[in-house]
Amino acid sequence: MSLSTVGLLAALLLQPIAADSVADTAAVAPTVVPVTTVPAPEATSFFDLLIKGGWTMVPIGLLSVLAVYVFVERLRALKKADSSPERLTRTVKDYVQEGDVNGAVGYCRAQDTPASRIIQSGLERVGRPIGEIREAVQSAGRQEAYLLERHMDLLASAAALAPMLGFLGTVIGLIEAFQSIQYVEGSISPALLASGMWEAMVTTAVGLAVGIPALFAYNFLFNRIRQRVNDLERTATDFIDLLQSPASRQ
Repeated sequence: MSLSTVGLLAALLLQPIAADSVADTAAVAPTVVPVTTVPAPEATSFFDLLIKGGWTMVPIGLLSVLAVYVFVERLRALKKADSSPERLTRTVKDYVQEGDVNGAVGYCRAQDTPASRIIQSGLERVGRPIGEIREAVQSAGRQEAYLLERHMDLLASAAALAPMLGFLGTVIGLIEAFQSIQYVEGSISPALLASGMWEAMVTTAVGLAVGIPALFAYNFLFNRIRQRVNDLERTATDFIDLLQSPASRQ
């Protein structure tokens, strides 16, 4: 057998093996999958969020305005009521010991603070029984304490109602979202479900954003008012002790 014949036979035998190798290589080669670019979510403005919150956003907004108004108004009232009870009592004591009750009344009227009005109510009854003077001073003290605590119930209501209205809006939004999903045929899109849920959560977030600062403002003002009422009670007690001292009766 000649060399050419041997080469021809070898080529015929190796041809199926090469074809199988090419087929195996093609089977092993990974398939390239085109990458789909997901579009970035559009930014939602704050005004759009309020609109998506529904009708419960209206009372929550009104409660926020009410809370700010009461907080500022009570701060101004407390600032006006801020005075030095010790200095007031000392000055009134000097007037009383000198026998100038009218001067003490004029001084209290000029101060125009809760403590001065309490003492003024007692000075205007000097000469009457001490029990009547004490009753007048205590009545004036209760009136001044009431004026300091005025409108605090509105602030407490705003702090409690705002989160509750937020939860109510969330529940209503979830009910509407699930009602819409109920009529969708076939598989439910996660985007559709997520859209209805996050829109419903907006009212809860806004309600908490109003209620938490309102609660902090209420506690802050309550502590300040309690300090003022304690000062008024001490001033009233010092004034009664002043009238009962031997020097004031001379």
